[in-house]
Amino acid sequence: MKTKFIFLIAFLSALKLSYAQDAVKKSTGTNYNITYHYLQFEVDPAIYFIKGRVTTYFKTSVDQVNHIDFDLSTALTVDSVVYHSQKLIFNHSNDLLVINLPYILNINTLDSISIQYHGMPSKSDGFGAFATNTHKGTPIMWTLSEPFGAKDWWPCKQALNDKVDSIDIVIIHPVEYKAASNGVLVSEVIKDGKMYTHWKHRHPIEAYLVAFALTNYAVYSDYVPVGVNDSIQVLNYVYPENLMTAKEQTPSTIPVMQLYNRLFMNYPFADEKYGHAQFGWGGGMEHQTMSFMWSFDINLIAHELSHQWFGDYITCSGWKNIWLNEGFATYCESLCIENGIISDNWNSWKKNEIDLITSEPNGSVYVDDTTSVYRIFDSRLSYTKGGMVLHMLRWEVGDSAFFRGMRAYLHDEKLANAFATTEDFQKHMEQESGMDLNKFFHDWIYGQGFPEYTITWGQDNLNFGIVKIDQKQSDPSVDFFELKIPIRFVGEGKDTVLFFNNTISGQEFPWELDFKVSSIYFDPDVWIVCKPAIIQQLKLASEKETILISPNPVKDILTVRTYHNSVFESVVFYNLSGQKVKEFGKTESSKSFNFDLTDLKVGSYFIVLNEKKNETVMKIVKN
Repeated sequence: MKTKFIFLIAFLSALKLSYAQDAVKKSTGTNYNITYHYLQFEVDPAIYFIKGRVTTYFKTSVDQVNHIDFDLSTALTVDSVVYHSQKLIFNHSNDLLVINLPYILNINTLDSISIQYHGMPSKSDGFGAFATNTHKGTPIMWTLSEPFGAKDWWPCKQALNDKVDSIDIVIIHPVEYKAASNGVLVSEVIKDGKMYTHWKHRHPIEAYLVAFALTNYAVYSDYVPVGVNDSIQVLNYVYPENLMTAKEQTPSTIPVMQLYNRLFMNYPFADEKYGHAQFGWGGGMEHQTMSFMWSFDINLIAHELSHQWFGDYITCSGWKNIWLNEGFATYCESLCIENGIISDNWNSWKKNEIDLITSEPNGSVYVDDTTSVYRIFDSRLSYTKGGMVLHMLRWEVGDSAFFRGMRAYLHDEKLANAFATTEDFQKHMEQESGMDLNKFFHDWIYGQGFPEYTITWGQDNLNFGIVKIDQKQSDPSVDFFELKIPIRFVGEGKDTVLFFNNTISGQEFPWELDFKVSSIYFDPDVWIVCKPAIIQQLKLASEKETILISPNPVKDILTVRTYHNSVFESVVFYNLSGQKVKEFGKTESSKSFNFDLTDLKVGSYFIVLNEKKNETVMKIVKN
């Protein structure tokens, strides 16, 4: 789902209470799993009303089942519940339909039940879970059930724990309209002066992804080439008044899908279709195999299409993990920019995302309060920060491991056509990278805030230099963000990027270049979510000016001489990888200092002589 902020605000105040009620309610249908729905809806887009019949095939998951229940808004009236041609007693209250069975079912029993109902759906849940409007004076009706709105218009099981294996949807409606829905269009047949539009979908699907839209659509198709002699249909249902513009814009779906096919896996519903249906809500919604679209802007196309992999094929397990849907889709937009499909500057896009993330000091990607729709669909955290955390993860593990991890996640048989947690995704990234990512996920997914850096650097007359990295955190939930820090060094017509593995604040890294550096740039390719770094330059003394070391190479005792009385706050030795190997504390005031290096291994080292207002970096060799 992607929405414009102004549309979101219009819904939020009215929705807050109903979301809280849904989020804390006991899960529905814990004693059975759904295998099939036959859904029949009789509707007219000019009238806010639905008449439905839903037949559900189910398999019991426990012994001693004497009732089953469904989520269904009490704004709707249940006319009958039929079980093996027998009408059953039921209770319908607090948006829960509880049906008493005439006898007890044992575990793994296959059975079915049919519910007939009618009424005006509630307007309190979802982002307009069931809505009517007009376009160019013509009525339109659509559904949008995420996150808790499916029950507003059909009896279902909307907890994120049970995908129905297969569905058929029959929409009965006035003949002048066309109905768009999930899966494959089977038929459009006129009976008794009404149109019966039949769609079928033969892939597992979560309740909030079931949808239909109805108006006087113009219909056409684009096709995504797959291999030599095959293609995937992109079926477009658009307003007639927008047909020419849509035909110019929807073909951009082709390179986007080709990119996702290449980076991740082939479109998971290729045997049916992908599609778009235009509707009157200000954004887009990734209904399985057919996204509902406000417009056909390429950014919106890229976002909603990516959900077919991340959100539909693999769905977040609980709304606490919504970033697995929305953060992934946001980052897929970025991948389209990186690969030249969306015409935008990639670094500028990332900087804008970081500006939004760092506009407030706290907040975690992992949703800590699913009673609040504000929190679930927080654009700064679930979408933007979630997407940029993926970008940083890619930086930490490397491109090859990152995309292998994404593919392994999608190919996991336990997650495919099912549900995933953040831990599931972390496991695949660890397996493909060979890295322990507990600290990264703790800091960036469950922790709050971001780092703020001060970078202090200097270079002496012999081109030896030092970088000191100080970090503070915007929120106390994270003690330190351990990251690989890229810094670009520029001067004398040359430049290079060095990488520093920053594990503590105040860490110092010696370096040596073959040119005089005039300026440095923190994170030049925009990998890290943080406030703009503060850059400070130090003047480092040259050994030719004030300090002499001898002998060099050294075997045991290194002598440091100065031309005036000096006090060193610390004297630190680093290997050429920037790891600290030996440190001496504060010295007394003197012109001569001896340091015992007997225990140092043979090799080359940097020595950092720390004075209050000066740092000197020199290179020594240990024999």
